[in-house]
Amino acid sequence: MVEQNRRDALYGPLREEGIFTWDWMYGEEYALADLHLIPASFREELATATAALGRIFTKVTPVLQQADDALLLELGVPQQALQAVRTTVLRKLPTAIGRFDFAKTEAGLKMLECNSDTPTGIVEAFYVNEHACRFFGVANPNAGMDGQLRQAFAKLLKTYRDMGYPVEHVWFSSLDWHEEDKGTTLYLMEKSGLAARFAPLEKLRVWEDGLYVQEGDSLLPVDVLYRLHALEKLADERDEDGYPTGEHVLSLIADRKLAIINPPSAFLIQTKALQALIWNLHEAGEFFTAEEHAAIETYMLPTYFENRFAGTDAYVTKPIFGREGGGVALYAADGTLLEKDQEEFYWEQPMIYQKRVELPEITVQTVTGPYAGRLLWGSFWIGGEASAIVARVGGRITNNLSYYLPVGMKG
Repeated sequence: MVEQNRRDALYGPLREEGIFTWDWMYGEEYALADLHLIPASFREELATATAALGRIFTKVTPVLQQADDALLLELGVPQQALQAVRTTVLRKLPTAIGRFDFAKTEAGLKMLECNSDTPTGIVEAFYVNEHACRFFGVANPNAGMDGQLRQAFAKLLKTYRDMGYPVEHVWFSSLDWHEEDKGTTLYLMEKSGLAARFAPLEKLRVWEDGLYVQEGDSLLPVDVLYRLHALEKLADERDEDGYPTGEHVLSLIADRKLAIINPPSAFLIQTKALQALIWNLHEAGEFFTAEEHAAIETYMLPTYFENRFAGTDAYVTKPIFGREGGGVALYAADGTLLEKDQEEFYWEQPMIYQKRVELPEITVQTVTGPYAGRLLWGSFWIGGEASAIVARVGGRITNNLSYYLPVGMKG
């Protein structure tokens, strides 16, 4: 009862405000009325790792955009998206809103993946964490960082305008029924500072050389689209008559008739196959500077397109476009399956093999009592800069039902 009362005191006002309404999801507790304290040195380590990896991914992206189709297909880019992902908007800003996920290990921070296309956890990091820190009376490690969101959107919109794109009609879109996605999209729309409107994905229509929002009997033009909707899903979408609407939208992007946020280049970073490519270049001593090679060695994990760990190291297999732990399996060095994701999605995708590291153990307070789980760190990469952090607690495989844990500063 004490824990429930504390939850209501912390999250009740946020629910009433209507910005963060998913502290319970699918009938289960999601946001914890607990707090994890970190020292300034660890906060700085997360920022340093994020900035270093951001520079590496930024350097690789324009080279990939000029690569031949065979390499892009091997990296998992759908055939329908090949031309769209080659659309360069801002070379130094391959994604406006991204997030690196880290494990804190005995050997330091190790990056597990980069969510560069449609990351979530944004409202929790930039909005909820401030309220939680105020509630518990501690300093917020993300204080003032929501301003970076506005700057990132402004930078991207100015670039599109300078490139000759029409930018008058700005729309933000997500699934209307998905509480977290819609809430995240509305929050970003408000923080963007843009004169924009929200439209459910199901209201978007393609017609000849444009994208529109259907409003009653009218079709309203879309010049700029922020979409919390993965490009790999878009590539395969068809309307009820079988028309390939997703491919049509991708052709509009490729023909520079539609500006999108995140930019098309963000999709190239989203594929986990890129981690294998970067590690391959690192092992060969190619492409990167000595400083960049040192950052790769420090913060990345050995990752390959084939299993090079059998008999030597524990490893994990991941689908190249899996999200929220979907399709992930953990193996011992002898190939024994230790644990696998129980959802049905992503198993049909090509897999990468990555050296396995353990997420650190942590015990947190839930409404049903203490929970012993594993701690995953997310560090946002906004407008090309290290930004807010977010903590999740779950099993060895972090999935969409893992808890959100507020974070404060020690001292």
